[in-house]
Amino acid sequence: MSDRELNFAREILGSRSYRDVPDAEVLQEAEGLLSAWLSGETRMERPKLYDHYALLLLALTRQVRALEARVAQLEARDE
Repeated sequence: MSDRELNFAREILGSRSYRDVPDAEVLQEAEGLLSAWLSGETRMERPKLYDHYALLLLALTRQVRALEARVAQLEARDE
């Protein structure tokens, strides 16, 4: 484990705007970071971690909406 504390959003975004990072990438990177954090492999800036959950929640919300739209299309097609 490194003594360096990672910034959750900065690790995912790099120098990009949140609008420029695809949801799939956000989810994949967040899963890896959170898994490493929970297992004690990495350290993260704890206050920042809570602040930057918004990035993950936004990606999840958009994924849910996309899935809901696909389900609605399939249901409409079956009717």
